[in-house]
Amino acid sequence: MKAIYPDSGDGDPEAVPGVRPETEGAADVSSLTLEVDGELFALSPNEFGGTDYAWLSGPNPGYGFGVSPTPNLSLDEHMEHIRNFLAQVDPTTGYIEDD
Repeated sequence: MKAIYPDSGDGDPEAVPGVRPETEGAADVSSLTLEVDGELFALSPNEFGGTDYAWLSGPNPGYGFGVSPTPNLSLDEHMEHIRNFLAQVDPTTGYIEDD
């Protein structure tokens, strides 16, 4: 997960809650692609200190989910989040249905 979270995870001593530093010109952080149970997901960091999971092989382009915060999750924990998401998806629509 170092490609997504390159720091040690100890936190930034100058961080201020609710204030996001400017990222213009910063190096672009690439996403990680995972295959879980035959489905392909792109994982990328989001602005909330979490991870966005884009379902690349799903029937609905752009569909996925996010989890926050996720600074120190292992690959197995990311895979568990994906499996939990897939377990909720209606196979007919490819979406999580509202109750």
